[in-house]
Amino acid sequence: MAVVGSGAIGWYYGGRLANLGEDVRFLLRSDYEAVRNGGMRVESVHGDFDLPQPQVFPSAEDIGPVDLVIIAWKATSNAHLAEVLPPLLHEGTQVLTLQNGLGNCEVISAITGPDRVLGGLCFVCINRIAPGLIRHTAGGRLSIGEWQAGIPGRAEEVARRFKAAGIPAGAAEDLRQSQWEKLVWNVPFNGLSVARGGVTTDVLLDSGETENEIRALMVEVIAAARAQGLELGDELIDFNVDRTRPMGPYRTSSMIDFVEGREVEVDGIWREPLRRAKELGVPTPRLEKLLAEIENRLAARI
Repeated sequence: MAVVGSGAIGWYYGGRLANLGEDVRFLLRSDYEAVRNGGMRVESVHGDFDLPQPQVFPSAEDIGPVDLVIIAWKATSNAHLAEVLPPLLHEGTQVLTLQNGLGNCEVISAITGPDRVLGGLCFVCINRIAPGLIRHTAGGRLSIGEWQAGIPGRAEEVARRFKAAGIPAGAAEDLRQSQWEKLVWNVPFNGLSVARGGVTTDVLLDSGETENEIRALMVEVIAAARAQGLELGDELIDFNVDRTRPMGPYRTSSMIDFVEGREVEVDGIWREPLRRAKELGVPTPRLEKLLAEIENRLAARI
């Protein structure tokens, strides 16, 4: 296996596979020297572990063809996929994306062909603390589905490998539905954490007005999903709010990118869902307002 994008997500999921004894090769950019010399550590609510000598490589050419490529970098790096993916492929290579938002499977399938592509949804609270140091504070469930009709049983087999490594994982019957279910959380919490200037989830939920905005955004996401024939229930609203309260001062991935001056995944998490909602004639005034606020925050940062 090759992990492309060895940040919090890549190190956690790839690290657990490597800790089990799987042959996992990590493609690193900025952290390459630090991890090669100092190894990798995960501090996890499900048990800490170390990889003193992980297999790390500075380029895809150095890794070579593998059986499974796990795309774990932010979607903002997808312009590099056309360069990075081909050296990792042989005729049977499968590609699993663990990225947020919509549109990632389409980008990958344009390079590899649609029959190779799987999508994975990570429901996890995890942050990169320093080069080679990951802190996992809650969750970890992984849902894996076929982008298009692929090899029968393939998603189940990939999920089985993750489960063997101690990760709650299963195959999704409908990948599109799973993607929109995750957007029910990502759109409001990632979005408002940026729109409010870089705040944690507990701050968002401390305000009754902001909690109402969170819930209203969730209603719009669910409506957009239903317009596509996806069966998202209203119970997802309470479920997502209730599961966020115990997280405490959780820093969303978009909030971290914003405050640290990195590019934010605006296209996949907000622009593309909004585009699809408009295409279907679904009113989403709150999502439009949120996107404008995010764009204004990012413009002011420049």
